[in-house]
Amino acid sequence: MPNYFKKLSLTAPLLLLMASVPAHAEFSSAEGVSLSGNYLAGRSADRGRDNAIAARYLSQALLEDPDNPVLIEKLFELELASGNLPVAEDMAKKVVAANSEHRMARIVLGLRDFRKARFANARKNFAEAAYTPVGELTSTLVTAWAYAGEGNLKEALKALDALDSNDSFVNFKSYHGALIADHLKNAIRAEASYKKAYEQAGTSLRIVQAYGNFLERNRRGAEAVNIYKAFLDAGDDNVLVKSALEQAKAGKVPPAFIATPVAGVAESLFSLASAMTDEQSIDVAQLYVQLALSLKGDQPVYLTLLGDIHVTAKQYENAIKAYDEIPASSPLRINADTEIAVNLQRLERTKDAQAKLNEIIARNDASYDALVTLGNVHRSNEEYPLATAAYSRALALVTNIEKDHWRVLYYRGITFERQKIWDKAEADFRQALALVPDEPLILNYLGYSMIEKKINLTEALDMVKKAVELRPNDGYIVDSLGWAYYQLGDYEEAVGHIERAVDLNPADPIIGEHLGDVYWRVGRKLEAKFQWQHAKDNDPEAADLKRIEDKLVNGLPPDEVTKPAENKSGNTNG
Repeated sequence: MPNYFKKLSLTAPLLLLMASVPAHAEFSSAEGVSLSGNYLAGRSADRGRDNAIAARYLSQALLEDPDNPVLIEKLFELELASGNLPVAEDMAKKVVAANSEHRMARIVLGLRDFRKARFANARKNFAEAAYTPVGELTSTLVTAWAYAGEGNLKEALKALDALDSNDSFVNFKSYHGALIADHLKNAIRAEASYKKAYEQAGTSLRIVQAYGNFLERNRRGAEAVNIYKAFLDAGDDNVLVKSALEQAKAGKVPPAFIATPVAGVAESLFSLASAMTDEQSIDVAQLYVQLALSLKGDQPVYLTLLGDIHVTAKQYENAIKAYDEIPASSPLRINADTEIAVNLQRLERTKDAQAKLNEIIARNDASYDALVTLGNVHRSNEEYPLATAAYSRALALVTNIEKDHWRVLYYRGITFERQKIWDKAEADFRQALALVPDEPLILNYLGYSMIEKKINLTEALDMVKKAVELRPNDGYIVDSLGWAYYQLGDYEEAVGHIERAVDLNPADPIIGEHLGDVYWRVGRKLEAKFQWQHAKDNDPEAADLKRIEDKLVNGLPPDEVTKPAENKSGNTNG
């Protein structure tokens, strides 16, 4: 999952704990074409994660077969994923009528009871959802908050003891035990749990925020300042922690991090969603964050996570909608606008992306992230002088160039190289490499470029070899090594490396072209033409296609090595 909450999760991704989702039997009906057509169209849209279209088709199918449990269950999940909670609540009752242990339906019904302060009923529903590892974790957290809603600290903490059975749950127990004790005004118990949570996961954004908040409210602002500084000094330039640090230094006492039990439940669901970062668990994460949003907790943070989830699912329009709901008053709004621009670029709305970024920069010309993103957009569109200018403005804002800045130097080096300003390109690459000596992207790009220019050949070849050692299964980098040998005229040595690159990336037209070239040079001309034809069939760019077609007709010149096409490794886009 991208980007903003990379240090948010309380634990490792929960993929291994996710229960496999049983495949439903295919729905069949004699009702006619309309029913089956709507069902199949809905299933197709669902597989493409287009929830709105899937829900529309399945709703039509459900009108014709209103008691079909498969349709009801799938439509319930789609409505919940889209944030249509009132509809999802109504459907949850139908889901549990057919499947009393349906985890998400029971959680939805339990949360409905929770909002109405029917805490005992909520716990009954939550208990029915606790039959898988993730279900057990979810049920335990929200059950503990249900006891907190009744003011019962003892039972709330006792409920959390169920998490002792799984080592993966220890951070959740410490964090939410601290939040519950804090909310119920037991400062001694809260501090002990906060300290434990901080010791276990001091790089977690939410633990740092909550612990610092607790210290500030208990007149220990200096300690909070130290915690915030430690987080920022570790390399995460987080605007939320920066804002908290500024307020702590000013002596402003913040409101409680968790104001109500409902907000506590929302934080539980958010904690779970933020830990489900794998492609296979992202759909469940979306359900959890939608439930968290429905409970009106920390909306800007939850919306940011929802946007990030949509990006992971490649639903860029939905991501833009989520980011755009973040209020202008939130410290996260600049990040939201930047992410909107990135997603506009992904949708090939380049001018809109650039306009959005320039709008951010006009509001705050010291916006480092927006300038870097603008540079990336220009670079992606091969507008290299503009990209260079944006990266240079961003770097000018940096007082001390540190390790985390290597990527911007590397990107700017690419833009200089593309403009044939080699002295500046090499300077940026070498400065970036000094910051991260084992970064294969830099080693590959710099080494390959020097080989292409026939300068520093021994050093250059060593760089590319090292890049391959560091990333042996990257077909583009392996191809670079083979092509380096080709450039040096060592065709026999080049063959094995480029053959392996083709094995790693069989559909890449340029790597296939390279293999054809090297086969031609070692006298394997029939195989060369086969590889060039294969490269042609793999949909190369127009300029590359013309070159490949010429080789199919004429082969290679007998006495010179053709200038190589740059492959798609770090040589092109980083």
